[in-house]
Amino acid sequence: MRLTTKGRFAVTAMIDLALRQSNGPVTLAAISQRQQISLSYLEQLFGKLRRHELVESTRGPGGGYTLARKAAEITVADIILSVDEPIDATQCGGKENCLGDGGRCMTHELWASLNTRMVEFLDSVTLQKLVDEQLAKGITIEDKPMVKRAISSAPVVKPVRVNAPNSVFALGNAFSKS
Repeated sequence: MRLTTKGRFAVTAMIDLALRQSNGPVTLAAISQRQQISLSYLEQLFGKLRRHELVESTRGPGGGYTLARKAAEITVADIILSVDEPIDATQCGGKENCLGDGGRCMTHELWASLNTRMVEFLDSVTLQKLVDEQLAKGITIEDKPMVKRAISSAPVVKPVRVNAPNSVFALGNAFSKS
């Protein structure tokens, strides 16, 4: 069993969100920039997280995402399962037809037991615990959200309009009229 990037990125993004939501809604663009996760990928993940009521979205200027409930009430298992990440080490996906003919393989119980333990473990780790661990490591959280503005301090230089022919044919026409 291996956890794919979908589950890893979802947990990482949720930690980032939980760390910064006290300043208001957090934009996916800011999470994308800080965590180096594709914005379009985050949009897909957060759509699923919103449908599973783990996050809430706010539209418009100053909008973004916030947690739908307290970080202490959200577990890693909630996050991973909400983005359709299977937590399954069995070969058959838990359907007990490992051999293809409807029979179970000899190690089915072993892997099914591992699945149970993994879910129990991930269900015991809250988002708040992960946030607290990051704070204990000394992560710095900027006071103001990172916003890139399209406003520049450099003056805007407008192009000079030249009233001249823009092609050889126009040039020929200009000379023929004079």
